[in-house]
Amino acid sequence: MSALLLYPEPLAFLIEAFRKLPGIGPKTAQRLALYLLHAPREETEALARGLLEARAKIFFCSTCGNLTDVDPCRLCQDENRDRAMLCVVEWPRDIIALERTGEYKGLYHVLHGVLSPMDGIGPADLKISELLARVQEGTIREIILALNPTVEGEATALYLAQLLRPLGLKVTRIAHGLPVGGDLEFADTATLSRAFLGRHEI
Repeated sequence: MSALLLYPEPLAFLIEAFRKLPGIGPKTAQRLALYLLHAPREETEALARGLLEARAKIFFCSTCGNLTDVDPCRLCQDENRDRAMLCVVEWPRDIIALERTGEYKGLYHVLHGVLSPMDGIGPADLKISELLARVQEGTIREIILALNPTVEGEATALYLAQLLRPLGLKVTRIAHGLPVGGDLEFADTATLSRAFLGRHEI
């Protein structure tokens, strides 16, 4: 008999909903659901409100593709940022990781993934045409490719370099102070800082 059948239906539904989240196993899902049932009502209502509000009000910036509640996002609007530099990342969470280092003061562009023929992800599935459109505006002088050091990340970086170099841009790749196969999201600030400062032209 499934363990979920031992619970009342609404509780089983809640546990199953938590299990669908990344990194949440059956025991953690059960622990979270039971915690919320015993938590003060205001706490569970605040969580529910937060989820609904985030879903309703958060969207992708039409300029860079970052998560935002205003368009363009606050980073794109910031006049103090260096508009001649554009850092290309895979996901919005990578921007947060890089901003924590305090090393980079330019603009960003989010691809929303990497090339992965095995998964059927090609150039048309990423925000590459939007990247080229931004470059053609003429203000960008250097593109920094801050993609994860995975096979797919490396392939995407090489593909972008081949597209961008003929446009007369300086194309650099952040140095590999990051472990191969690792994610920017989980790297410590010092490692990310070194990787940024040691970027090289490709």
